[in-house]
Amino acid sequence: MDSSLIINEAIRMLWWLIPVLILIGFLKSPWFKGIVGETLVKIVAKFRLPAETYYQVHNVTLPTPDGTTQIDHIFVSRFGIFVVETKNMKGWIFGSEKQAQWTQKVYRKSFRFQNPLRQNYKHAKALEAALDVPSDAIHSVVVFTGNSTFKSKMPANVTIGGGYVNYIKSFREAVLSEAQVQDALEQIQTGRLAPSRETHRQHVAQLKARSGPSAERKCPKCGSSMVLRTAKRGESAGKQFWGCSAYPQCRVMQNVI
Repeated sequence: MDSSLIINEAIRMLWWLIPVLILIGFLKSPWFKGIVGETLVKIVAKFRLPAETYYQVHNVTLPTPDGTTQIDHIFVSRFGIFVVETKNMKGWIFGSEKQAQWTQKVYRKSFRFQNPLRQNYKHAKALEAALDVPSDAIHSVVVFTGNSTFKSKMPANVTIGGGYVNYIKSFREAVLSEAQVQDALEQIQTGRLAPSRETHRQHVAQLKARSGPSAERKCPKCGSSMVLRTAKRGESAGKQFWGCSAYPQCRVMQNVI
């Protein structure tokens, strides 16, 4: 075959191959997986959580003393306000409520990720600061979507698939009046940043800036500087942690990762 024909055929193949490879990379990206997981939660909620009882607000970015925090889903009802964090992951999931890092195992490969309960704690606290409701009316919920299996005993508020609906519905005692529910919805809508691509871009940039080794850490609760300290007592004696410089007025601590 003529070499020019071979080259032309190779070029035609590349014109098809490159878009396919780009599409595969896009479908495997954490951003796309996150969108899929959040969409699945929305679909389940639409059919299993009555809209007249559970008011839904999605993709909420709130300002915090150290930047912003992004909440996947909020369900507001007379039975409480539920702050839902979504994780679209596959494989075996290992972890406990108190561990700073959990483990995902896919075949023979293991990956560490932040304890989503700790991640969602900040979300719940940011929402608590924005609302005029009792703190015990706000509940943290974590939902794993995708083909994942828990290999550790998980607390009741860490669920797989539609299990989060059962957890939310397990709260049957009204703790908020209908007026408080409507006030909370209005405060969320007026206090959130615009749900736009630019808001998301700025949030991601702030996350990267805060996680940098040379970045100045700010307390997510009061905005004071975080100081690197060493535990002197207990099981963590000798280990370093970040503590708020406003201690003892503010007792926020963060693990050194």
